[in-house]
Amino acid sequence: MFDIGLAILATLATLARVFITIGASIVTGWLLGYIAIKNRIFENIYISISEVLESVPVITFFPVVLIFFVFEIGGSLGVELAVLFLVFTAVVWNIWMGIYQAFKTVPENLLEVSENYKLGFLDKMIKLYIPFSIPRIAANLIPSFADALFYISVSEVFSVGVHTYQVFGIGTLISEYTAMGEYTNALYSLLVLAIFTTSITFLLREFAAFSVQRYGLDTEVKENNMRRGRFRVGYSARLSSAKGPFTKLAKYVTRPRPIDIDEEESKKKMPWGKIGAGIGFLFLFLLAYSAFIVVKNVSASTWYYLFSTVPDDLIQIGIDYIRVAIIALISFVIAIFSGYFLAKNHKAERIAIPIIQSIAAFPAPAYFPLLFGATYPYLSKILGGYTDEFYVLFLGFISTFYYIFYSYWLGVKNMPSEYWEVMDNLNMGFWQRLRKVVIPSAFPYIIAGMSSTVNSAWGGLAIGEYWPQIYNNYNLEVRTGLMKELALADANGQLALVGWLSLIFAVIVVMYSIFFTRKLLDLARKKYVAEEGIYAA
Repeated sequence: MFDIGLAILATLATLARVFITIGASIVTGWLLGYIAIKNRIFENIYISISEVLESVPVITFFPVVLIFFVFEIGGSLGVELAVLFLVFTAVVWNIWMGIYQAFKTVPENLLEVSENYKLGFLDKMIKLYIPFSIPRIAANLIPSFADALFYISVSEVFSVGVHTYQVFGIGTLISEYTAMGEYTNALYSLLVLAIFTTSITFLLREFAAFSVQRYGLDTEVKENNMRRGRFRVGYSARLSSAKGPFTKLAKYVTRPRPIDIDEEESKKKMPWGKIGAGIGFLFLFLLAYSAFIVVKNVSASTWYYLFSTVPDDLIQIGIDYIRVAIIALISFVIAIFSGYFLAKNHKAERIAIPIIQSIAAFPAPAYFPLLFGATYPYLSKILGGYTDEFYVLFLGFISTFYYIFYSYWLGVKNMPSEYWEVMDNLNMGFWQRLRKVVIPSAFPYIIAGMSSTVNSAWGGLAIGEYWPQIYNNYNLEVRTGLMKELALADANGQLALVGWLSLIFAVIVVMYSIFFTRKLLDLARKKYVAEEGIYAA
């Protein structure tokens, strides 16, 4: 018999972990963001580390989690902290960067007012910086909520060799029901989770619209909003309300170019440089300590074996990159057409967007085994030996399609109205609009969304390439792939191999981020800024 009380309690436990990690991300983001705008050295380090680690999938942190939390701290506390840390690394980067960008773009006259009133650190944070950051935080809450649920549903129970570690939550409960063949109870548990995620997504959506209306400022009219040293919030709000909420929300998802900071600010009051250096040293110490623990327990023969597997490992990474490229390309094509259609059809948009957001927030690993069990008997007859490959790609797709779609849709929504008028006046056809105006205008959004799509696709591959007993004792697995090798090494308790493969993977991903993603982002910011086209004309 299904215990609905247990399912509700498990869901609440999971959601509590999600919002603890989101809350921790926001609070630490406020502190680190303030330090970054006050000290240039820390700012450069902070932004570089954040941009790189944002492009590194969560699975690369798994060895550090195992070594430090599970084995060093140990016990139920260590496992709980391991789960929270994994989810934290999934949601923190978007929120941190959004807060930093908000702090960097606080209007100059507001800063002058805060200085004239001689506000201290806490007063500046409470009365200026925190309110100004709320729209950007709100814009990142829905994707962060979806990321957190995705990873927490698979991190609440994990195995290392013969040892299984788990915490109480809906992910663990659904996993247990599925393992015992109690699929009806698993479906009911998914229904409970769906009700909660849909409700929370709706509330987050409403909060995002409210935060933009309440705290969003149109800085281009800021000079008119100042009178006798006081900021006229009501006047700004009335001007801001003339714009649609999602058009205004879109600007909080973009990443403007940093503004130069005042050198003198870094010398005032609190020793921000020393605080920033201390945080940086702490981060480096944790990484160095984890590496030391691994190295001291690995024999010379094991090191020889690990180095000998590098060529094969690189081939497997290449195969996985092909899978990621397929997922990203399919997601992109769907986003281009569906995002444009919804941006042009407001009635369909009001219905489709909440549905898509709710689906995206619902963690794919929670329901995928049941979807697999219901469709495998039919698809296996059609696809034959490619069936498992299809399901792995499909898991990657449903785990990540939302990011490129949502980002591109916001980009189209944020296009200047003058562009639409020009396209109408020139009687441009659909393909001309896409090729010459819409896609170039939304290019910064496309690059940002594609980056998130690629990162989340890795998470789907990490789960799907080797999923033992996914349904009715069937093992879902591909022939080859680095994520499969990672999963097998983890299942066999080969921590040295897990750490080595994660290190190789992290190096490749960081190189990809530095030499490809960041260059595309720079190109998008310099060449494809839609608003500049108006002034150029």
